[in-house]
Amino acid sequence: MSSISKVWIVDFGSQYTQLIARRIRENSVFSEIVLPSINVREILENRVSALILSGGPSSVYDKEAPTISKEIFDLNIPILGICYGLQLISRHFGAKVHSDNHREYGRSEINIKNSHSLFYGVDDSKQVWMSHGDHVDTMPEDFKVIAISENNTPAALVHKEKPIMGLQFHPEVAHTSEGFKILGNFLFKVAGLEKDWTAEHFINKSINDIREKVGSNRVLMGLSGGVDSSVMAVLINKAIENQCIPAFINNGLLRKDEQFQVIRQLKSEMDLPVKRYNYSSNFLKALKGIKKPEQKRKIIGREFIRAFEEIAKKYTDVKYLAQGTLYPDVIESRSINGPSQVIKSHHNVGGLPKRMNLELIEPFNNLFKDEVRKIGKELGISSSILKRHPFPGPGLAVRIIGEVTSYRLGILRRADGIYIDELKLSGVYDQIWQAFAILVPVKTVGVMGDQRTYENVLVLRAVTSSDGMTADWSHLPTDLVSRISNRIVNEVRGVNRVVYDVTSKPPGTIEWE
Repeated sequence: MSSISKVWIVDFGSQYTQLIARRIRENSVFSEIVLPSINVREILENRVSALILSGGPSSVYDKEAPTISKEIFDLNIPILGICYGLQLISRHFGAKVHSDNHREYGRSEINIKNSHSLFYGVDDSKQVWMSHGDHVDTMPEDFKVIAISENNTPAALVHKEKPIMGLQFHPEVAHTSEGFKILGNFLFKVAGLEKDWTAEHFINKSINDIREKVGSNRVLMGLSGGVDSSVMAVLINKAIENQCIPAFINNGLLRKDEQFQVIRQLKSEMDLPVKRYNYSSNFLKALKGIKKPEQKRKIIGREFIRAFEEIAKKYTDVKYLAQGTLYPDVIESRSINGPSQVIKSHHNVGGLPKRMNLELIEPFNNLFKDEVRKIGKELGISSSILKRHPFPGPGLAVRIIGEVTSYRLGILRRADGIYIDELKLSGVYDQIWQAFAILVPVKTVGVMGDQRTYENVLVLRAVTSSDGMTADWSHLPTDLVSRISNRIVNEVRGVNRVVYDVTSKPPGTIEWE
């Protein structure tokens, strides 16, 4: 990525760090989340164009408070601190950060007192989103205040000579009016960056990188039929053509008729010579008796690699395994000893075994889902594939709470099939980011045909989102939910109660496990 603008976001543990990355990408500038342990050498070697210091739950005076190398502030590189990032900058330059009763959480008003390119085109009085207990008490040397909050505390500071500045509020959240414009001003007015993060650029560079890395070797491509793996397959096939070996593994955890639909689509619509392999008994045997979601994910990741390594032995010169791993998978799976916590281990990241015989090729591990869809569109992939809802690699195993059994898989497949069919028939499927059913093997009392029943609970989940990092629950029409519920209870033996999940992300995750 050395030939394009690059912004590093230093993660101090804020719940909004990923959102900052999204906003930068939305400005057509490449962004990447990094740890506070970065140093000057890494910044220079990677030709980083600008730094953003995220917020975080710590106080700068905490014993274990995260910080960055002081030498970074001596670089002539634009730096924007947000919330905790502002306080860190202020303390470095000699200011006092204070905690008292003037805490600000939620919506607030700021007043811009001095003109600066950071606020170019922004109204003098603006609603912003605050989330802090500490604030800058004394002005750091060589800085000036350009905005104050309702409590008359500094809301924005800028260095008088260096391109270093900070905001006490969060411009990355939707609740800050014109926050997107403020971030854009930092990127283009302050840092002088270019809008060069485009699908075309990514495709061209990826093709060159893949060709250079693979050489004369062959690549085994793990295909699920989802958006990510499908776009990945077309991209890699475009790069090295006959050196690709597309493989679809039936792990026994697929949705109703999934394998037949996927194989047909990959062969007929995408002209990929995909081969199907059945390893369902291996996966189900390995999952027997396992109830904890993290264990399930790691077992599934291990079994996938074992299967791919076995398949690779059938061919010569297979050195690489290609996966459609996305950036959110990486972010949620790895804290890498940083201040942010592991949310869950994705089977294709944190669930992978430490020793593998195949090297990974993951062209999308720095991309969000909507960016992959843009690349797919640029590659000419049909909308019927690009609009497919995400489906987790561990499949239905993480949509069954507790142990995975053939009996429970059968119940969930039938119920989920009814749910998705009804969403498509009603015309709302394409308006939803992701929809699926979850089997909760908790028995509740019901009555059917004047007889008492004692069966399982089934949960319906549907969310709207742009990238999967945050999501809101979908307000489906009540008559549609009623029709789905009636069909499931009447047609799926083993379920006598259907409920609808109205939890957003955060605080919940999209998947239940």
